[in-house]
Amino acid sequence: MKTGIKSILWSAAALLLLLAVAVPLVNALVAAVMMVPAVILYTTLSKRSFAVHMAVVYAIGTVVLGPAALIIGVFFLIPSVVMGHLYRKGVPARKVLTAVMLTLLGESLLELLLADLWFDFSLIHEIRSMITDTIDNLNSEGLMPGTWTAEVTESYIQSLIHAIPMALIVISFVFTVIAHAIAGKALRASGLSIPKLQPAHKWMLPRFFVLYYLIVLMMDMAVPTEGTSFMTVMLHNLLPLMKLAFSIQAMGFCFYLAHERKWNKAIPVILSVIVAIFPPLSLVGVLDAAFPIRRAFKKS
Repeated sequence: MKTGIKSILWSAAALLLLLAVAVPLVNALVAAVMMVPAVILYTTLSKRSFAVHMAVVYAIGTVVLGPAALIIGVFFLIPSVVMGHLYRKGVPARKVLTAVMLTLLGESLLELLLADLWFDFSLIHEIRSMITDTIDNLNSEGLMPGTWTAEVTESYIQSLIHAIPMALIVISFVFTVIAHAIAGKALRASGLSIPKLQPAHKWMLPRFFVLYYLIVLMMDMAVPTEGTSFMTVMLHNLLPLMKLAFSIQAMGFCFYLAHERKWNKAIPVILSVIVAIFPPLSLVGVLDAAFPIRRAFKKS
């Protein structure tokens, strides 16, 4: 991987991905793998060589697409450098994912703040305008039900606004996992020792997480579900995220059963899909984290 041809090929891949950002619909898929070439280059090259490769990529991208290419490139470059640096230090996979995810999330929040301060662009205002204009157009064409009132529109807009933090967290998580899965596999194939995540059957949340979940549930029952207060927005995002975490715990329990009982590998995958489709099954994850129920299924 340290030889010139492979580095050039990965740099070419980085350039193609950067240029593909300008293609509608394709850009969403491209963004998910944007970090991969940079992570591989940073991990396998010297810092000076890496800087040269990326400078050429961003220079060509800026010539073709303008300053937007540089802004997008730097946005994905920073978490790529963080991931590659931690790979080189041999940091455990869980800590790598956490650091990169937080970097992406922090960048996203900073970007929204700067867009509001420098370019007078407010994501919340844009969401409100888009939804209001769409519903007004549908109303003028008689396509909206008579029961749809201004209050319903406002409630819908508030729900979308409240979901922004959760959306940023989920996107940061997905981008991080995809980059780790692809770049890690490519680097291992080249002979490098890249840390892997624990097998699915070993996934376990700390037991104190259950206590936090119960506290959040009680707060959710006490705090009004409507409004724009910090507590309302926090609970609107925190509760679904915690349920998602317990859904993942339930999936881990499915893989644990399959591992202990020597089931076909397809069975835990099917069970995990069922857990994902039916969120109430996250309760299995709550029970698994709260009580030592795995002991009952462990072969002696």
